[in-house]
Amino acid sequence: MTAGFTTDWVIAPAILPAMTAALLIVAWRRDIQMQRIVSVISAVALLGIALFLFDLASDGTVRAYRVGAWPAPFGIVLVLDRLSALMLLLAAGLALAVLIYALAGWDKRGRHFHALFHFQLLGLNGAFLTGDIFNLFVFFEVMLIASYGLMLHGAGARRLRAGFQYVAINLVASTLFLIAVGLIYGITGTLNMADLAQKVPQVTAGNEALLKTGAILLFLVFAIKAAFVPLHWWLPATYAAASAPVAALFAIMTKVGAYAIIRIFGTIFGDGAGALANMVIPWILPAALLTLAVGTIGLLASRRLLDLAAFSIVASMGTLLIAISLFDVDGLTTALYYLVHSTLTGAALFLIVDLISERRGETLDWLVPANPISQAPILGTLFFLIALGVVGLPPLSGFIGKLMVLDATYETPHVWLIWALVLVASLMMTISFARAGSVVFWKTDGRTTGATWATAAIAPMAAVAVLVTASAALSVFAGPAVEVFHATAVQALDPAGYIDAVLTSQANAQPTGQ
Repeated sequence: MTAGFTTDWVIAPAILPAMTAALLIVAWRRDIQMQRIVSVISAVALLGIALFLFDLASDGTVRAYRVGAWPAPFGIVLVLDRLSALMLLLAAGLALAVLIYALAGWDKRGRHFHALFHFQLLGLNGAFLTGDIFNLFVFFEVMLIASYGLMLHGAGARRLRAGFQYVAINLVASTLFLIAVGLIYGITGTLNMADLAQKVPQVTAGNEALLKTGAILLFLVFAIKAAFVPLHWWLPATYAAASAPVAALFAIMTKVGAYAIIRIFGTIFGDGAGALANMVIPWILPAALLTLAVGTIGLLASRRLLDLAAFSIVASMGTLLIAISLFDVDGLTTALYYLVHSTLTGAALFLIVDLISERRGETLDWLVPANPISQAPILGTLFFLIALGVVGLPPLSGFIGKLMVLDATYETPHVWLIWALVLVASLMMTISFARAGSVVFWKTDGRTTGATWATAAIAPMAAVAVLVTASAALSVFAGPAVEVFHATAVQALDPAGYIDAVLTSQANAQPTGQ
């Protein structure tokens, strides 16, 4: 297989969902069965492409696809490296599991679910692949516009209220993003990430303040996406109000913010950025600790399973950001492991909450005693396993992830504060999930409610089981996984290969991070 042919596949994760979404709207917008068939085929194909690209990136070579063959930094460029390939694979795997869950009926509760779903994937995949800050903004907007429709899918007063807040905060973030893009372009004359990595260190002292302002605004945008406290307030209401498959897919949305921080502040404003090197790094740890604390308090205060799931996302982002704040190889290796783990368990939690609440009649997901539910043994087991993963108890990947966080921060100046907060938060999270599980599965009386085994759909439970199994596999194969994440971290923090691949011919791209 020639190098040119393999490089052409880099654009496939953006082209496939775009074509699928357009086809669903034009050809089968009124035929739900055909929509389902085409949607699943496309999702399976996307997972296959992601696996292929992940294997392709594993040789350490950075590959750049120049749209229209325009040379960088003037044309649009998509870049495949270990980090983008990992994110593509995570998004594709999560999307397929969520889509299978949605086929049980959620996709029929509103119009254009499948088209919006694939437009969402277009935005996600484009954000992971783009090598240009302006196109990062474009793909963010594609992702957000699709998420607006998905957020409101199924309607309802609570969803409309939360949707208004979600749209409002993202409009503010988009405005800040455009201002940041304008400032950075005005100072450097480019928005290509590789080109910026070379030009930022050369900025004159008189322009450093404006460029720093642009970088800080970018950081604020990504902080909103990643639900940094105090910019997290939109997330609990939004995720708790969204339909179950949408909330599960949104589990990767906060990770887009984390990815953008790693990419932008590792490639452009990293060690080689001169006077602006690592400028936002000192802010991440305080925000991470505060995010973990607020997420944990939210878990303790939760009165609904959906609130429990939403605040677990906030708390997990706090733990993830602690690892990112180190901005070294060990810290980023830990962050990538925890990012994958928290995405899988966060999505699984929203789905299992939906399965439980639909069997509790009018009680829904409120944490009050109710009638026993059907399929309690299997749902209870899945909930227990997911809770173990979220809290960070063995044997699932959350335990290894938190051990890695503790180990990575062992020699930091604030080790005592980090360890104390992580351990206390884990204890409080354990109490929160133990209380929720005991109310739902033990404090019951009366007749069993919910679908019987004969009438219950198997696919939703299977989708949850697949996510739980993936988390277990991440634990069982932690050794090989950590090796992959370590190589990814090495490459992400050494932008030389990325710059070379984008600004020179593909033939000159050299393997890095091996």
